[in-house]
Amino acid sequence: MEESRVAIISIIVEEKESVYMLNDLLHEYGSHIIGRMGIPHREKGINIISVVLDAPQNTISALSGKIGRLKGVSSKTVFAKV
Repeated sequence: MEESRVAIISIIVEEKESVYMLNDLLHEYGSHIIGRMGIPHREKGINIISVVLDAPQNTISALSGKIGRLKGVSSKTVFAKV
């Protein structure tokens, strides 16, 4: 079994239509998600989301890659050193 890693994916959603696809992805990986915080920035018309995961690195990378391919969505992933 691959070693589990802790990571955070920071996401900015600029295309409202992509929110539904993003939520589907997060639901698909829900068993690995420790916590999630979403903040709508109504003035700018964007959503800012932080997702904390505890999963094998390849699982985190797969989710991050799928998120990055969504239209109007930007993301960055940071892994804990421990």
